[in-house]
Amino acid sequence: MTDIAAILFDKDGTLFDFEATWGAWARGLIADLAAGDSGCEARLAEAIGYELGPGRFARNSPVIAGTVAEAAALMLPHLPGRDLAGLVETLNLAALRAPQVPAVDLPRCLGTLRGAGLRLGVATNDSEASARHQLVRAGVEDQFDFVAGYDSGFGAKPEPGPLLAFAARVGIAPARVAMVGDSLHDLAAARAAGMVAVAVLTGPAGRDMLAPAADLVLETIDGLAPWIIGSGPV
Repeated sequence: MTDIAAILFDKDGTLFDFEATWGAWARGLIADLAAGDSGCEARLAEAIGYELGPGRFARNSPVIAGTVAEAAALMLPHLPGRDLAGLVETLNLAALRAPQVPAVDLPRCLGTLRGAGLRLGVATNDSEASARHQLVRAGVEDQFDFVAGYDSGFGAKPEPGPLLAFAARVGIAPARVAMVGDSLHDLAAARAAGMVAVAVLTGPAGRDMLAPAADLVLETIDGLAPWIIGSGPV
């Protein structure tokens, strides 16, 4: 059994399978924004690191771990007549309609962790409203003591602000908190906050990319209970 008393989760690629959720959704969003202009579609896809052929994000896509505002800023030069605030609003509203695909059985996984006395939170670079909507839709919002998005007032990953806000909220020292995510942004934020950095492989990044920056690499968040509670193999 470890000394971990709280777990802070990234959302996309961690609680929810990244490609199953966002791959097809992004193709539809790009098509809607381009309004039938194939050249514009190609430029938008390139700007955000999305591969139109296979319908997936490239591993080095700049928006995988970025904020909605950062994605909008990359798209904006290819959408004449649009303004940044309006495009951010469009992307936030579109994200609410994304078909979230859980990476594991979330009620079971999170219920086990809560049942062991662990405090749980979510820190995402999505908006807080979108995150809460998706957690409600998955039936697990009540499992979390803390939910923060890039717009919640704590900053965005890889800065440590939202991580430290979670530790303060639950009254647990950062060293006893595991930050769990699928990107280098998540792991860098964990390091900056003095937390344990746990990587999962349910996002676009592979083990080769994540392992050097992580204290532990798990296939999915189902590996957390065996590691923390000692209920079987990781």
